[in-house]
Amino acid sequence: MADDTPKKHDLDDLLAVMARLRDPDTGCPWDVKQSFETIAPYTIEEAYEVADAIARDDTDGLKDELGDLLLQVVYHAQMASEDERFVFADVVDAITRKMIRRHPHVFEDGSRREEFMTTDLWDRIKTQEKAERGEDVHAKSMLADVPVGLPGLTRAVKLQKRAAKVGFDWPNLVPVLAKVDEELAELKEVLAADDTTLSEARAAEEFGDLLFVMANVARHLGVDPEAALRGANAKFVRRFESIEAALATQGRDPSDATLEEMDALWDAAKRDENKG
Repeated sequence: MADDTPKKHDLDDLLAVMARLRDPDTGCPWDVKQSFETIAPYTIEEAYEVADAIARDDTDGLKDELGDLLLQVVYHAQMASEDERFVFADVVDAITRKMIRRHPHVFEDGSRREEFMTTDLWDRIKTQEKAERGEDVHAKSMLADVPVGLPGLTRAVKLQKRAAKVGFDWPNLVPVLAKVDEELAELKEVLAADDTTLSEARAAEEFGDLLFVMANVARHLGVDPEAALRGANAKFVRRFESIEAALATQGRDPSDATLEEMDALWDAAKRDENKG
């Protein structure tokens, strides 16, 4: 009896599909005209969608989003191969070698597990790699290679972690929270100023300072600020949808309600969540 189960595609099939899409004569016109620069935003977006699927505990969605993210890797590798820079196999080889090299406690000497967990072994290995590539590890700031393209809160935490390694850090959360009060007071002072033009520029600056110190609070708490904010966003959506649903039972929508009515419905949704 014939097996009617569809053949599952593998990585070679995906690589072939990507090469076909990029064929200058028979490929997709949209795909053919793309570059590293135009595809990069999609790469970032797909990484966020992976995180979103995880946050929603959506296993099926995660499978699809991981596929979309894998496509981004294949896409960049295909463009690089066309320029004769590297191919997908080089990407796989490089990351495999890196993982083996940076985990000596797993692949070389199991007795180094404690060293890996309690010291800066990972960073020392990274520094050694840079030296072997001929980079002068002392020629630039230790903050220089924290990617500028990271989300702001994530980059803030990474910058703070780097500085903390050389002792530039508060000893505990108490002075960090005091700094929050200080930055909030400075923002309020700017908002109370009479010079509107100056206040707008200063308000943006002081608001940035406040966000930066809040990222530091998250770091001291061991909280991922991006994940925390995603959670707060999801909570807002959930409660606002409760407002919309409650008003819909009355044949109304939020534009027909007063702020006081919506605030009361918000509090009701909050109480229902807390009960659950």
